[in-house]
Amino acid sequence: MSQLRKILHADCDCFFAAVEMRDDPSLRDIPIAIGGSRERRGVIATCNYPARAFGIHSAMPTARALRLCPHLTLLPGYFEKYREVSRQIQAVFHELTPLVEPLSLDEAFLDVTEVEGFRGSATWMARWIKEECHRRTGITVSVGAAPSKFLAKIASDWEKPDGLTVIPPERVDAFVRDLPVKKLHGVGPATGARLDALGIATCADLRELPIDRLLDEFGKFGRRLHELARGIDDRPVRIERERKSVSVETTFDRDLPDLESAATALAPLCAKLEDRLERHGRPPLAGLFVKVRFDDFSLTTLESRGLSPAPESYTRLLEQAWARARRPVRLLGVGVRLLPEDARQQLTLPL
Repeated sequence: MSQLRKILHADCDCFFAAVEMRDDPSLRDIPIAIGGSRERRGVIATCNYPARAFGIHSAMPTARALRLCPHLTLLPGYFEKYREVSRQIQAVFHELTPLVEPLSLDEAFLDVTEVEGFRGSATWMARWIKEECHRRTGITVSVGAAPSKFLAKIASDWEKPDGLTVIPPERVDAFVRDLPVKKLHGVGPATGARLDALGIATCADLRELPIDRLLDEFGKFGRRLHELARGIDDRPVRIERERKSVSVETTFDRDLPDLESAATALAPLCAKLEDRLERHGRPPLAGLFVKVRFDDFSLTTLESRGLSPAPESYTRLLEQAWARARRPVRLLGVGVRLLPEDARQQLTLPL
């Protein structure tokens, strides 16, 4: 019988805001947010818990955040400082195990199955991570421990901020049964609404649906729902994450009123993408895409697998994407999908 895995998910609490509050204690009890200015049509990167009490959250337009909380203290963000704190926190993780999969500056999965210290207790390891991160950086970290990545991530969010939740193997079934389906990885607003329409609120409800019905309703994702509702998630902790795309985008200070002005704005983006691809050593490409966000915040992405990454190719994609709404444009992006690593290896195999 294979050994049950022990997975930790560590997640810094409101990370960017936490660093600012650490450096300036006067910010601790007032609503603060890190993000772009209202004048430059920025968005909120993160905010502290006093700000969240007003309904503010990450990815919210700054203008809306300021309407919800007019006395919000808005900070521009000092990302080199955040990266340095992140490096210190990641160093703590690597002292425990080399099997660390960073997801962003402020969170990571750790596979501690083979760790012999702390008598092999994932709970004690999680406590040590929390204590060491706070001692070295002043930042609180919430940690979840479970036999899978999916459950560890849910556990880390269970008692935020400064939480520690452990889901031992013998509790997995009962925990998952009561879990709201909207907590499942990959269930966004659209899938959540469809599950609501089917009368499915918890994983116990989801288990009642045969897999054939789930496949009919949700395609390939139906199989994933079937597995998650039973606590099944065999994804390993990956030390190196494979890059799937390279892209650049920009949000404009003023809406681009028509297709002609959007096409003009495409040229510098294509040049920047070209530079970025050069830095990545010109990896093999699987396709191109253009991303357009309109003035009503609707978003469309158009992809093609048959075009070369030239400015005229992106112009053709932009024309088709813009025709979907024919509205002023607030954000424009261009990018490439990269050929997966295994497919690259197949291309280089000798005949």
